Amino acid sequence: MDTSSFSDYLSESLNKNSGFFFRKGTLLEQGETPYQSYEVWDTPELGKLFRLDGYFMTSERDEFFYHENMIHPALVSHPHPKDVLIIGGGDGGSADEIFKHPTIERVVLVELDQAVVSLSRKYFEAVHHGSLDDPRIEILIEDGLKYVREIGPQKGELFDLIVLDLTDPLGPAAELYSPKFMAECKALLRPGGLFTLHIGPPVFAPERVSGLVKNLEGVFSIVAPYFVYIPLYGSLWGMACASDTTDPRNMSKAMVEEIIKHREISHLQFYNGSTHEAVFALPEYLKKIIS
Repeated sequence: MDTSSFSDYLSESLNKNSGFFFRKGTLLEQGETPYQSYEVWDTPELGKLFRLDGYFMTSERDEFFYHENMIHPALVSHPHPKDVLIIGGGDGGSADEIFKHPTIERVVLVELDQAVVSLSRKYFEAVHHGSLDDPRIEILIEDGLKYVREIGPQKGELFDLIVLDLTDPLGPAAELYSPKFMAECKALLRPGGLFTLHIGPPVFAPERVSGLVKNLEGVFSIVAPYFVYIPLYGSLWGMACASDTTDPRNMSKAMVEEIIKHREISHLQFYNGSTHEAVFALPEYLKKIIS
């Protein structure tokens, strides 16, 4: 690589000692909302990608690494998922994966920033595939904290899956990763329900990963961390699925494949029975981080 012009690259830090970059390509749009700054780029490596406050969020060519693994391990483990709550997820990628399960009747998507939804509709059809306009989705432009603590309980809402599809647990977002908020989410789950979120890069932020696993373990009886490499995030990335009754690690390759076939889940680029087992298989260094 020619390092003479780093201005040609978009970069992001993983910690104070490490980071990664992609060649910029063409800037399609940038601006400020009341909550954050945004950029949309058309890059040679990953196609259109979206950044918020300088952090990579999603790209059209690699989004399936994140969204398929965020959604399917939990939903395949549930016998009949109907109602799902997404906190964040304004790009529509998680909703798109959820709608691949034919039993889904309703998705409530609570996104703080209207601009995220609008930009996704404008630029990221390859991520949401129309899910943001599916008749089964209810999009609320609202603070996720307020929804979980006030609006949801007042309406008597209950869900089979709750997904935290958020930015990293930094600044104002940190409260949404707290044990208190996790417990408030748990109160909105039906019996047998699951809760899933991303927990960060174990190589570059092990304390974050271990801390979030401990937060989950203080709230849920079953906590199943798992890990997958995500190109846009420049690292192996952690996710976790938590429940009081359902453990996705109990699903074998054959069971997962049978459910995929029975539910006629199609257009998968990453997830299958083998990868379901594989992402939960932890090397020794990861076991030490989360122990």
